[in-house]
Amino acid sequence: MQIHKQHRTYAVLIADVVASSARFNLRAILGKGLARVSHEHLKKGLVRLPYAVTAGDEFQTVISDLPRIAEVILDLRVRMRPLNLRIGIGFGGITGRVQAPVNRLGGPAFQLARKALESIKHDPEFKFEVLTAFRSGNRTFDSTANLIYGLQDTLVLRITKKQWETIAIFRNKRRLDRAAKALKVDVSTVWRNLKRAHFRQLEQTVQGMETLIRSSKL
Repeated sequence: MQIHKQHRTYAVLIADVVASSARFNLRAILGKGLARVSHEHLKKGLVRLPYAVTAGDEFQTVISDLPRIAEVILDLRVRMRPLNLRIGIGFGGITGRVQAPVNRLGGPAFQLARKALESIKHDPEFKFEVLTAFRSGNRTFDSTANLIYGLQDTLVLRITKKQWETIAIFRNKRRLDRAAKALKVDVSTVWRNLKRAHFRQLEQTVQGMETLIRSSKL
């Protein structure tokens, strides 16, 4: 009896910056931001490798645990402000040993992440603007995940600079009163900014995607 080796499924994230040509000194801003995010995400076990800029305004990494990809996406959007990101996620195998630098790796996961990112820019699945796309070997998962993020991105695109700042501080402090103190505003202002930024919906998306990924055959 022939035994078939089971190949591990990885999640690869490839992202680029929206309207990058309009940003002065983008390379320095991107490098500084990714160094900071890499430190935090490696410490929290969210990614396996540091984020690496691969070409111009583009960067990539390998996610540590598939269900945590939703938390990675949200945290990237918060921490990399004021940069607005397009994010493609691919699920599949990786050729060779998974080690830094990430830009020397390849395989189906990278190919699918590339297709996901390109679909946002050139072949949108929906007739409205999106910032996030998923590709895997599971059509049902892809359809569901892309619908969820297509709807969420509609909300994300409406979040103001002040609301992003409030989200960042609240995610760090985890209490309205502490966030209010850090922002030097009253608690009602923090609550109102979070509500207008659809923060609860963003968190529910993270939880919902974790459940979807755990229940899907990727």
